[in-house]
Amino acid sequence: MVSQGSSPSLLEALSSDFLACKICLEQLRVPKTLPCLHTYCQDCLAQLAEGSHLRCPECRETVPVPPTGVAAFKTNFFVNGLLDLVKARAGGDLRAGKPACALCPLMGGASAGGPATARCLDCADDLCQACADGHRCTRQTHSHRVVDLVGYRAGWYDEEARERQAAQCPQHPGESLRFLCQPCSQLLCRECRLDPHLDHPCLPLAEAVRARRPGLEGLLAGVDSNLAELEATQLAEEEALACLREQAAKVGTQVEEAAEGVLRALLAQKQEVLGQLRAHVEAAEEAARERLGELESRAQVAREAAAFARRVLSLGREAEILSLEGAIAQRLQQLQCCPWMPGPAPCLLPQLELHPGLLDKNRQLLRLSFQEQQPQKDSGKDGARSQGGAATPPQSRDGAQTPKQDSAQPPQEDGAQTLKAERAETPQEDGAQTPKEGRAQTPQEDGGAQSPRGGRSNKKRKFKGRLKSVSREPSPAPGPNLEGSGLLPRPIFFCSFPTRMPGDKRSPRITGLCPFGSREILVADEQNRALKRFSLNGDYKGAVPIPEGCSPCSVATLQDAVAFSAGARLYLIRPNGEVQWRRALSLCQASHAVAAMPSGDRVAVSVSGHVEVYNMEGSLATRFIPGGKASRGLRALVFLTTSPQGNFVGSDWQQGSLVVCDGLGQVIGEYRGPGLHGCQPGSVSVDKKGYIFLTLREVNKVVILDPKGSLLGDFLTAYHGLEKPRVTTMVDGRYLVVSLSNGTIHVFRVRPPDS
Repeated sequence: MVSQGSSPSLLEALSSDFLACKICLEQLRVPKTLPCLHTYCQDCLAQLAEGSHLRCPECRETVPVPPTGVAAFKTNFFVNGLLDLVKARAGGDLRAGKPACALCPLMGGASAGGPATARCLDCADDLCQACADGHRCTRQTHSHRVVDLVGYRAGWYDEEARERQAAQCPQHPGESLRFLCQPCSQLLCRECRLDPHLDHPCLPLAEAVRARRPGLEGLLAGVDSNLAELEATQLAEEEALACLREQAAKVGTQVEEAAEGVLRALLAQKQEVLGQLRAHVEAAEEAARERLGELESRAQVAREAAAFARRVLSLGREAEILSLEGAIAQRLQQLQCCPWMPGPAPCLLPQLELHPGLLDKNRQLLRLSFQEQQPQKDSGKDGARSQGGAATPPQSRDGAQTPKQDSAQPPQEDGAQTLKAERAETPQEDGAQTPKEGRAQTPQEDGGAQSPRGGRSNKKRKFKGRLKSVSREPSPAPGPNLEGSGLLPRPIFFCSFPTRMPGDKRSPRITGLCPFGSREILVADEQNRALKRFSLNGDYKGAVPIPEGCSPCSVATLQDAVAFSAGARLYLIRPNGEVQWRRALSLCQASHAVAAMPSGDRVAVSVSGHVEVYNMEGSLATRFIPGGKASRGLRALVFLTTSPQGNFVGSDWQQGSLVVCDGLGQVIGEYRGPGLHGCQPGSVSVDKKGYIFLTLREVNKVVILDPKGSLLGDFLTAYHGLEKPRVTTMVDGRYLVVSLSNGTIHVFRVRPPDS
């Protein structure tokens, strides 16, 4: 019997979808319960049966079908009782016309009984006022509970009706189930009790429930205990995942800081060494100029004396020669006896001595190791020891501890002079600190916890296998514009959320992203033919209606309108789904990239290597080919976006490059260097300062370029959670939204380099 304390559960069962079949989504008809305790209509189960087995639609458990068919599954009398209660409450509308009395026709009255005003909870009959009064006055029914029909329909007597409700025997209509056959574990009515189960020991239902309830409650307590453990394990798993993401973000920041520190140190050393070189050359040139001047002066004196002597000897008469002989001889002897400077002065030629670590191509300046996470209660102590500098030596990639002496600097060759500024020592492969005061030490997975000495856990093997797919190809050196600057923008993880909604029939395939209002994004799900709205926090805001049969590919937001491409058409619709116009595009391209102009009143679309720009009325405003007519037939822009400065940025798959051009098609910059790692350039986004973010799907990276298309370095990698990134967009100029191939979206805040 149902106690008064379970009333909220009964109301919840009657008002929720508990009585609805999860297959046909209608009220259960002939409910049958599977061994996994999920209940469905008998006809629905018959349609699911595949030979001798079927699979539960909810838990996916394979269930054997009895030889006699799905009708042999247990009948859910509990659901039947609730259904009877719901049907009795829902029968007829008191305002449209009261239900007829069930007893008047049996007493020889009118063929259709009078209007019912009461209900007997024991007989489950609707009664008129006269029959209700008589029902209370007979010996057999004077103890029956007769209640007001209006209150019964309102649900005031649901608990009392459930207590007086009797399960009906499916074999003998009108007979209620009263006994339990112990050998057969079958419910019996009086007729069943007297027929095949006459010799079987049977118990009344109340006594059978009292005998079996403790066993069921014990099993339920065990399941509740297991459920609590599962929830605790799930919570621990979520906490571990959150810890991993937090530590990965922290390590990513450390890597960025370490790399920036090395770059700053190298740039500072470069300036210092170049300054020394210039000073040395200037001093040598000054000394050489002084020596050359003195030599020139002496040579001039000697040339003049020799010339005078030659003139006298060739043109003078005997008396003149003899008169000047003494003076000429004395001067020439004086010049011959003058100490001449011996050869050129020794010149110190500059030589560059590089640190041995820079010459080793196999030396890794940055290196990760992975440690098994320790229980939460120990992580604080370990983290304190790590911060205090007493942490154990970091482990190498294969899990073995790195010998302590390996962290020393590599020995220098005899007589070799290293760079003067030794404060930028090369980070060692086996765990030496980077120049950023040791902040970029070999990162630990749990923020300081160390694995057992010499251990090699399964988690490490799993991480090793996962990292094998990550590209190890080093990124090219940053461009010269980083010299002495604040370097690059940095990513700060904001949130992550899935895009699959309950109504989706297939896994999402995100082919387009764009901002939609303040701190919202619009997601083009080509697989489910939908334009979904999400906040940056991952809250689902609904969908923008699109024409039937359209599979949106690329999408962009204009002033109070949405533009998207689908097949070989370009659409402009209102947020309520009203189509403003559609334009046919060339069939030479499988997909067409769409981008909104910074003014918000025009939309650009890539068509067969050129760009077409349409205004809000659907008229073609301009059309150009990046690079002019000389590039006709040589371009294939698969992804396209615009910058706040009014430039166009596109991924050219025919040239394998990223191209930046102005509104007239004049190419400002184009990059096709080694920073693409041999991949086709993917989705592009531009922030408010003009930095370009280019997706490289094959190597799980997003690289950053300057506004003219020069590569600056990596912005996001697999260590930021990227796994086959598909498309990106920039929201409010400072949030980079990245969609993955599995339908998940990551949001990163772009931290400016000068913040």
